[in-house]
Amino acid sequence: MNIPHRPRRNRKSQVIRNMVEETSLSVKNLIFPLFLTEGNNKKIEISSMPGIYRFSPDEVLKEIEACMNLGIKSFAPFPHFEENKKDKFATISYSKENYYLKTISEIKKYFPETCIITDVAMDPYSSDGHDGIVENGEILNDETLTILGNMALAQAQAGADMVAPSDMMDGRVGYIRTILDDNGFTNVSIMAYTAKYASSFYGPFRDALDSAPKAGDKKTYQMNPANKREALIEAELDEAEGADFLMVKPALAYLDIIKMLKDNFNLPIAAYNVSGEYAMIKAAAEKGWLNGEKTMQECLLGIRRAGADVILTYFAKEYAELNN
Repeated sequence: MNIPHRPRRNRKSQVIRNMVEETSLSVKNLIFPLFLTEGNNKKIEISSMPGIYRFSPDEVLKEIEACMNLGIKSFAPFPHFEENKKDKFATISYSKENYYLKTISEIKKYFPETCIITDVAMDPYSSDGHDGIVENGEILNDETLTILGNMALAQAQAGADMVAPSDMMDGRVGYIRTILDDNGFTNVSIMAYTAKYASSFYGPFRDALDSAPKAGDKKTYQMNPANKREALIEAELDEAEGADFLMVKPALAYLDIIKMLKDNFNLPIAAYNVSGEYAMIKAAAEKGWLNGEKTMQECLLGIRRAGADVILTYFAKEYAELNN
């Protein structure tokens, strides 16, 4: 056959395939989300996320040490609180008695070389389970910013390297940037949850934190999954307000959004490979329907190929163990 161009010639050996490989993925691209809980000697598996645990502060130090030995250096801790600690205004979120803040300080004390990315949102601390103050069924935007600013400042004071506002309130990136700068934390970065969609993939995460809304949903502040151009508006605002990273959440159903932001902005792009995406692969692997390890690696590579510079993923430790 007269076939002058044969693409298979560049696939004929592993050496050549490696030579022409277009996308690389390593542990340096991964951020490991961790769930924290109060107490001691606690390591509680989350039933909807096999292999993922809530750690007490003493146990999370052990987990971070194990991850560091595998090459993972970036962590995103999320706090679990009992209902009796929550209130309408999330006041525990910036209290000096907040174990989450104390744990951040302990992590930075023992592992100063880590990058700790903290979550700025009301829902883990709110008796309403929403990311903003609730009044008569409405989520109040501007009033919420004051609480988010207090929270971000407290996290910076505790030692956070980056704060990550995940609330989707308008103007919060600029408000937090001003609060941080006015208090001398100009070196603390902001990883903005820029295009955070009102997704069905968050269920296991809400199990982990007991943070589901008590009433209503989050559709008045999280984005409509049908919308694409709206993500450009959010990204333009976050960049102008001082964000250092732009994030897309979830990742797998929004690869086009990751690519669009990568193509239109010069800031690093983060993508959150969320709990539901993790749980689907784990459930299918347990059933024997998929090869879990290969599917996990293919999905992470796909997120990276779409344009993500960094990926928040519950697979981070497993990936590091397989590729160490």
